[in-house]
Amino acid sequence: MFYYPRLRDLREDMDMSQKAVGELLKTTQQQYYKYEKGIQEIPVHHLVTLAELYQTSVDYILGRTNER
Repeated sequence: MFYYPRLRDLREDMDMSQKAVGELLKTTQQQYYKYEKGIQEIPVHHLVTLAELYQTSVDYILGRTNER
């Protein structure tokens, strides 16, 4: 199981839906839901896209640092 504790918080801070983020990543809402819940590992290219969207680092998304 994979766990990305900050994905949901970052998405909600931007007032975005799972569907909107899924569309940005060129995937489905269901697939993005699996990333947020840790059911499926998120691909690196999606992590990079999300870090750019949220103006933060991949390490922050992964919980490896508390510095955005």
